[in-house]
Amino acid sequence: MSEQTLDVVVVSRSEPAEDIVVLDLAAAAGASLPRFEPGAHVDVHLGPDLIRQYSLCGDPADRSRYQLGILLAAGSRGGSAAIHRDVHAGDHLRIGVPRNLFPLQAAASKTILIGGGIGVTPLLAMARHCAAHAKDFTLHYCARSRAKAAFLDVLEAAPLAAHSCLHLDDGPEAQRFLPERDLPAPAAGTHLYVCGPAGFMEWVIGEAHRLGHPEAQIHREYFEADVDTSGDAFEVKLAKSGKSVMVPAGVPIVKALAEIGVKVEVSCEQGICGTCMCTALEGVPDHRDNYLTDEEKAANDQILVCCSRSKTPTLVLDL
Repeated sequence: MSEQTLDVVVVSRSEPAEDIVVLDLAAAAGASLPRFEPGAHVDVHLGPDLIRQYSLCGDPADRSRYQLGILLAAGSRGGSAAIHRDVHAGDHLRIGVPRNLFPLQAAASKTILIGGGIGVTPLLAMARHCAAHAKDFTLHYCARSRAKAAFLDVLEAAPLAAHSCLHLDDGPEAQRFLPERDLPAPAAGTHLYVCGPAGFMEWVIGEAHRLGHPEAQIHREYFEADVDTSGDAFEVKLAKSGKSVMVPAGVPIVKALAEIGVKVEVSCEQGICGTCMCTALEGVPDHRDNYLTDEEKAANDQILVCCSRSKTPTLVLDL
């Protein structure tokens, strides 16, 4: 996570759908905000040891404001609940500079954006960018109901209306998202982008694979993930400090380290943001994150200590 932060003011707050808050942020000093690429997110600092990531869903060409859409998570660990309860127009916030872990492929000849629920947020910025640059794209927005679907005013107006499809779970069968109908045929320049609840993403990605879309042309960003810390206990040794600790089954590495006075900065705590990534010097990590690529996992020289474990009795970290 970047150490550089920005002071911003909430210039507006709206609640366009059930359990969704949309915040517009401007630089507190009145200057232009840093540029961001479509797919980027910012870290929002909500309190001591409470940092959460939210995608930028506004127009990447507009440097006067950043826009965030935040769903009140059913099992909120403090982030979304704090925003829904405490953040209002006129409030000041501290955010990180934009980071992009979900970039568009500039060379794509066709871009297909598939969002489930609040997962539509990074895709909105992508759609706005594609529209502004006359790219061939389609945005599929899947929601449980119209009452739970935010940003409909944006999707139903120019320039996105001609490129957007709304799919509602409680609507007629014919308008629901059907991969065999709604995904184009696989082609060298066709790229798919998927974001939303984990189960939804796994289904869409599985269907895309079944229909012949190559893995290299399927891009994804997870907003949440189940953390599995089961398995045998193992020892973690720290090369720089000389300390060591046993990590019991069911206990994240980061928590075991904290108990011996070693603090590693965390944010999502679900293996999706990369904040807690450490260098592994010896041993074989048991990767359980959704952040590292398959190639990075195969190298076994990095590990996300909020969720991953060890396949070997001892793991040596560069701490």
